[in-house]
Amino acid sequence: MMSLYALALASALQHADTANGGPASTSEVDAIHCRLDVPGYTQFAMAIDGEEKLAQTRRWKRIASRNAFMNEYELPQAITVAGAYSTRRIAFTANAILAILDLPDPATVARAEQVENAMSSDPMIAALVDTGTMTDAQAKAAVPFRKFMGERILKDVTEPAAEGQSYGSHLVVARTISNATTHPGKTFYGCSYRFEMLDKDGAPL
Repeated sequence: MMSLYALALASALQHADTANGGPASTSEVDAIHCRLDVPGYTQFAMAIDGEEKLAQTRRWKRIASRNAFMNEYELPQAITVAGAYSTRRIAFTANAILAILDLPDPATVARAEQVENAMSSDPMIAALVDTGTMTDAQAKAAVPFRKFMGERILKDVTEPAAEGQSYGSHLVVARTISNATTHPGKTFYGCSYRFEMLDKDGAPL
């Protein structure tokens, strides 16, 4: 399975080579704004600390992250995302690039992006109030961290296995907005680029 996955990924990256100028010409702002395709983003992300050493070339400073699932960088100059939010801090996860914003409430930017919270604390707060042992204010105080995690799918492309091939692919590009207890007062605004290999019948491998 791993060899097939590697073959599929290599094919996707080869396609990216012919579709754009390569990772050196790729903008982190374009990546955050979901302007790339999945192969192009994958090639870019692999080049950050790969042979191309893009992070070093662009004078990004690696930051020790409190979140084990993130690789964080401080940029030499601020970038602007989502129209009006400025930051010098970005992060990479397994399949996403994120701008780290000084924004305590992710809903502020999520409303404009039409991204709904899939992990709202409102049902928990309502359940606490329904017990009759807490007021609304007390219930909200009992849940000090309001988790936000949501996405809006922008591209969803399935490429079935071609005749004579043993695999196809499922590619998803999505606007993502979230927060985490490791970064109090911050909002993660970014884009995920997901690649899934499919067998000849279209089932995920």
